[in-house]
Amino acid sequence: MNGDELIPPTPVTDPATGLRAVGALHRLAEKVESTNVALARQQGWSWEQIGDALGVSRQSVHAKYGK
Repeated sequence: MNGDELIPPTPVTDPATGLRAVGALHRLAEKVESTNVALARQQGWSWEQIGDALGVSRQSVHAKYGK
């Protein structure tokens, strides 16, 4: 899944609209990531497995979510 299917068929001509959409997507991505990291941990996934799935190091994902 690469996200290309989320790109509108016609470009946005108002930068304010486009930037608000980018901000909303960032917030949504953070929420989805957080929810799935918590689920993975509940299911016994290691920080390394989660980092691999996200394409980041285990240290960075642990620093962000390990509480």
